[in-house]
Parts: sequence; structure tokens; C-alpha cells
Amino acid sequence: MATLSPATGLDVPLSAIDVSDAMLYATDSWRPVFARLRAEAPVHHQANSPFGPYWSVSRHADIQAVEARPDIFSSDMKYGGITILDQVGEINRPQFIAADRPYHGEQRRVIAPAFGPGEMAKMADSIRLRTGQLLDKLPFGTEFNWVERVSIPLTTDMLAILFDFPWADRHLLTLWSDIAGDIEMALNPVTAAESVRHGKEMLAYFDRLFAERKAMPPSNDLISMMVHSESMGNMPDQERIGNLILLIVGGNDTTRNSMSGLVAAFDRYPDQWRKLIDDPGKIAGAVPEIIRWQTPLAHMRRTCVADSEIAGVPVKTGDKIVMWYISGNRDESVFPDAERLDIERPNARRHLAFGFGVHRCVGARLAELQIQILLEQMLERRMTVRVSGTPSHVVQCFVHGYTNLPVIIERH
Repeated sequence: MATLSPATGLDVPLSAIDVSDAMLYATDSWRPVFARLRAEAPVHHQANSPFGPYWSVSRHADIQAVEARPDIFSSDMKYGGITILDQVGEINRPQFIAADRPYHGEQRRVIAPAFGPGEMAKMADSIRLRTGQLLDKLPFGTEFNWVERVSIPLTTDMLAILFDFPWADRHLLTLWSDIAGDIEMALNPVTAAESVRHGKEMLAYFDRLFAERKAMPPSNDLISMMVHSESMGNMPDQERIGNLILLIVGGNDTTRNSMSGLVAAFDRYPDQWRKLIDDPGKIAGAVPEIIRWQTPLAHMRRTCVADSEIAGVPVKTGDKIVMWYISGNRDESVFPDAERLDIERPNARRHLAFGFGVHRCVGARLAELQIQILLEQMLERRMTVRVSGTPSHVVQCFVHGYTNLPVIIERH
């Protein structure tokens, strides 16, 4: 196993760098390592990682170039899927994001209407009401965990609404999301078995809902859209699990960690929060910059299905190509002073956190809307949130975020 001490990374041979090392993210020490890769080896091969050999693509332009060639760089689950973890055996769970044309488009079109502009307009008032009610319950001047009290409930409740999921059981969505999004669990036989067990429990629960919705007229919730569609109405077990995981993790972990990341970012750059206090009209520009700065999914993976090249580096059929969004969003050639949060950054929307091309996140508008409303409601209540202790980070190289973010709210 090639591992990299989080304290180093700048004084080791390039061949020793393994950016799949979970400790880089657990200790929040990934930045200088990726800066070195962008400078010295933007297309970098690691032959001996816990996830097997893989190529890292770390520059913004090169990531876009890979994403723009889906016929060469495949997302299909039959080649291993969309994360650095090869999803084989019981964790081979087909899903529309891990599919190529035309199948990807057929299933994406079933889900996409739930996230269109019209639906977002309908949801806005409900999101605003729930966000305001939650913030009104928070203490001023007393330390608490922002992840637990704000980020998790806001995103879990939104998922429950999207699925029309039984409200009393919505905590299960958080549990399933945390387990399904944790690729490190697959590296240990005990936790791998636990992940498979939870996947089966999730499927059994949702299958009851599928049967109920199939017997009812079509409606606008995601379950109804799936069961009443030709392309998703009769999926086999593993594909049902796969698409549920996609929608749950995509709708939960990503927005959750951006909601936590915005607190960390504004605490580190308080002048940017002051800009929002002085001019709430800047919120629209702040949202994509927050998502760029946090990058809630560190990477996506493709598999090379024909001999090709990336930035002049030859890659072979079967090679695993890992696109590090977390690095592309720190590429100084695209985002000057990239580590800094700048809510007036003119090109913040060029971030890669939602992907690029045909696989761009279908729920991007909803994520942006939730973050926008959270900022609006915080400002209306004159909340300034200070990080009051050492954050705890997610220990893996896929979902990039926080498990604990101690904060104290002050009134500005």
C-alpha cells in the first residue's frame, strides 16, 4: 500500500504519492499534495494503492477534457463504476450516473423533471420555512455541532420531501447515505459486509414504498417517477439499490457538506461574510464560490475503453482514471488565489464540483437553492457563526466534508 504521511508529501518521490490515502482528508492536509501534482505530474500514475492502480488527473482543463469524451472514458458500472473503488460483486450496483449513452440519458430524463426550474420555484417557500424554523431553535453564545444541528437535518428533511418518505423514519436516509457513500468500508471485510446488509435493508424498505406508489396515480415524488416510468419501473434488485444510493448520497452528503463548508469558509475569511452582511445581493455569487471552495465530492472516476492520451500522457484500455475535482477547483490557472474564498470571484461557476458534460449533477439547482436560502435566513437573523473548536473531517477520499464542526453563534 502506498501511503503518504499528511505531514509530508512535498519531499517524497512522485511515485510515493497516493492521493486516495484517507488520512490526507481526515487531517485536511491534501492541498500541498495536489498543488505538487498539478505542477509536476498533472496526469500521475499510482501503481500500488488500496484501490489498485489508477491515474490521477488534477488540472481543471484535463478533467474537463476527460469528461468531454464519454465514449473513450466510460462511467459504466461494468468497468467498475464512478469512484476509485472498483464496484464488483455485491457492491456492483448499476445506476444511471454510472452508465453510458443511451441508457444514462433514458433514466436521467425520468428524474430530471423533479429538479427543473418550475419545481425549484415551488420548493423555495417550503425550504425557506423549514430553514427559518430550524435556525430559530439554535442557541446564541453556546457551542454546538453545526453538522448535527443544521446540515444534517436540513438535507435529510429535503430528501424525505423529494421521496415523499415516511417522516418519522427519515433518519434512516441519513444512515443509508453515510454508509453508502463511505468507500473505505469496502476495504475491510467486516465493514464491507455491514454495508451490503444495510443496502439490502434499504431496498426492502423502499420496495414497500415502490409497491404503494405503483398502485397509486403518478405524482411528482422521486419514487413515483421511477415506478411509473418505462426505463426505471422494473429494475432488478442491484439496480434499484444503485439508483437509490445515487439519489440519497447525491442529495444528502454533497449539500450537507457544502452547508458545513460555508461556515468553515466564512470563519476563515470573515471579510467575505462582512460583504454579505453589507450587501445580501451578493448571495447569488457566493453560492457557487462556496461549492467550489468546499468541493463536497473529492473525485469521480472513469475507465479508459480505448487506448488514448490525457494531456499527452498515454493511457491504455482498462486503465482507471480518477478526476480529482477537489484539485481542479484549486487550479490557480483558472481560479487565481484559489485557496481563498472570494464571493465576487467572476468565474466561480466554472467549478467542477457538479461535474462537467453529460454527467453533470442533475440536482445542482436544488443544492444551490438550499445553500442560497440558508445564507438568506442566517443574514435575516443577524447570525455570525464562529468555529469554536477543531473540526472533524470525513475519513475517506470520496465524500469530502465534516462529521463535527463546533461553532458558537454571535449576533452581528
